[in-house]
Amino acid sequence: MEVTDVRADIPFLDEVIYLDAASTTPTPQPVVDAMCEYYQHFNSNTGRGAYRTAVKATSEMEKAREKIAKLINCDAQEIIFTKNTTEAVNLVANGLKFNKGQSVVVPNIEHHSNFVPWLNLHNRGVKTKIIKSGSDGVLDVSDIEDVIDKNTKLITITHVSNSIGSIQPVEEIGELTRENNILYMVDAAQSVGHMSIDVNKINADFIAFPGHKGLLGPVGTGFLYCKKEIADALSPVNLGGGTVSDVTEDHFKLADVPARFEGGTQNISGIIGLGAAVDYINRIGMGKIEKHGRKLTKIMYDGISEIENSIVYGHPEHIYDMVGFNINGVNCHDVAKILDEQKTICVRSGMHCAIPAIRQIGAFEFGGTVRASIHYYNTEEEIKTLIDTLDEISRFLGN
Repeated sequence: MEVTDVRADIPFLDEVIYLDAASTTPTPQPVVDAMCEYYQHFNSNTGRGAYRTAVKATSEMEKAREKIAKLINCDAQEIIFTKNTTEAVNLVANGLKFNKGQSVVVPNIEHHSNFVPWLNLHNRGVKTKIIKSGSDGVLDVSDIEDVIDKNTKLITITHVSNSIGSIQPVEEIGELTRENNILYMVDAAQSVGHMSIDVNKINADFIAFPGHKGLLGPVGTGFLYCKKEIADALSPVNLGGGTVSDVTEDHFKLADVPARFEGGTQNISGIIGLGAAVDYINRIGMGKIEKHGRKLTKIMYDGISEIENSIVYGHPEHIYDMVGFNINGVNCHDVAKILDEQKTICVRSGMHCAIPAIRQIGAFEFGGTVRASIHYYNTEEEIKTLIDTLDEISRFLGN
């Protein structure tokens, strides 16, 4: 599929220049069609009945699980459905058993969803060891190595920073965790659907994914990869229907993985839509997506860097699919509002749910950053319009 083919499947893109993929992506028509097919022709609960529409709903949801597993190279039973990345991270933070005095290593560049749940473990006597990134937003593995000890239970890290797009050395960190027998979690919110991901190469025990960002899937969908060898160490946090295989008046037996973690009725249409989104991503081809993304990221970074009064964060060799920036003398929210008013350009502004990261890169005084983030559907012409409009803002308002 070419860029024009994808744009034809997303009418929303005719109305705006959408540069906010890091928050969510618009949904292609085939994904919407798959969800409507469920509602119109087999709108039944899963795993609850022997009649044909219930069987079909269950089958289609499990097909989605298999498609996701194939995409990231794992077993289907290692995929646990959630409603977003945040829920996936919290499932691990609240489902793992921690002893008082143990610690979790967390970088200071994380999204709050991979930061606050670990800080919350202070209530259970668990320490958080915070490591700082470099000025380019990239971690030095030796800094992680310096803080781990016999009490380190888990290291958790983002694959691609949601604030400036810096890519982290997740495979190298995976080797470190294996050598030291430490659990490892990765937040892949900004990488899945943008680049090839092989969970076996990353070698993490847990990886949290969204459906509504790089995968072009529906909002309210996500999943957790949980390595099968470690699944029994994770306790369900949402018990009830579907999570047990037997119940007496004083005992219950958990169902097999992944059912034990998927209590209650799931977002069935959303999960089916997510399966259709994986098909759609595969039709485009991950290689084409990544090549296109790297090309546009460079054009965007270089173009904004050349604007007088611009401040661009991160290093061009280490960022992908987004650029964080400010115009000196102009509040970041004002920049975003002007872009929308002048050229219907949709960008995100503010702290991006990553306040420690914004402080680390020196953008706190601006109220955060402006973040332009892309996907395969974006064009060079759109990036040029962004750069030209920013140049006008800088000349008239910047200092």
